[in-house]
Amino acid sequence: MDVLRPPLVRIGGRVYRKNIIQEQAVAHEDEEDFCAGPGDCADEPCDAFVVEETERGFQCRVEVPSPLYKYIIGKKGETKKRLETETRTSISIPKPGVEGEIVITGQHRSGVISARTRIDVLLDSFRKKQPFTHFLSFALNQPAIQERFLQFKEEVLEKCSKDHGVSSSLFQNPAKLHLTLGTLVLLNEQEIQKACDLLQRCKEDFVDQITGGQPLTVEVAGVEYMNDDPAMTDVLYAKVHMKDGSDRLQMVADQLVERFVASGLMLKEWDRVKLHATVMNTLFRKDPTEERNNTMTGKSSFKERESFNGQNILKLFENFHFGEVQLDSVRLSQRFSSDASGYYATSGQL
Repeated sequence: MDVLRPPLVRIGGRVYRKNIIQEQAVAHEDEEDFCAGPGDCADEPCDAFVVEETERGFQCRVEVPSPLYKYIIGKKGETKKRLETETRTSISIPKPGVEGEIVITGQHRSGVISARTRIDVLLDSFRKKQPFTHFLSFALNQPAIQERFLQFKEEVLEKCSKDHGVSSSLFQNPAKLHLTLGTLVLLNEQEIQKACDLLQRCKEDFVDQITGGQPLTVEVAGVEYMNDDPAMTDVLYAKVHMKDGSDRLQMVADQLVERFVASGLMLKEWDRVKLHATVMNTLFRKDPTEERNNTMTGKSSFKERESFNGQNILKLFENFHFGEVQLDSVRLSQRFSSDASGYYATSGQL
């Protein structure tokens, strides 16, 4: 770990440096044998899910994306066996790759509820470890913006190429210029559809009211850096603001994220959405084909990144004007994808 460039954590409007604790890699993480202990879960009936009474006892069904089955099964089936033994239930799991429901059956209602609660704990734990698959975005790849971005890139390389770490591989793909509002882990078609449906409800509930049903005119101008030392920059972004000076774009972004967090489809990361369009990122240097997406949730460790000196870029291009753009839709974009325009494939939009 480079102690000079620790990750930053924003809490209550303040920025703190986070000291990283080195952990040894755990073999077979995908098959980690983990089970909540008896004291971790309540055995009393819970209104959060339905337990049906059957001729043979009680039954509870839980929808689980197939990629998560393995965490319920565990290494050599040990997690599933332990759950069944400790809760005195039988747990039926669909075959790998087949979408369906996990069915818990048992003679005692309390045992079924205990098994279901422990499964929920497992799923919540391992879902948080999954890399995000989708993100809510505003596209900023209109032709005029792309043209100005390419001009920005050309001038930066012409004037600042001798600065430490500056190279052409750091720049965003112009066809994928965007604002990221938040990231999601959607593991099957049902979850994708749920996100699409929620996006449409947001349009009806508050987006149209805030925007008046009209596109938002925004200006993309000026550059800023993410970390606290411009001489060791990892992310340089273009600033975005409403042309009329209002905060309507911020309101739409914040309320969308708030609604998606409340639904359980998104994890809350910030008090407010940071409106920015990444133009340079040292993560791109590592692998030119790597997806150039949300800069705030990159998984690469800092030791794999080589910072660049952004001092001259910030001085020379502080007020660089990338142009105006009409934002008329929020997209549910798919990570590691491209459509015919070169932008991310869209699973849904409002």
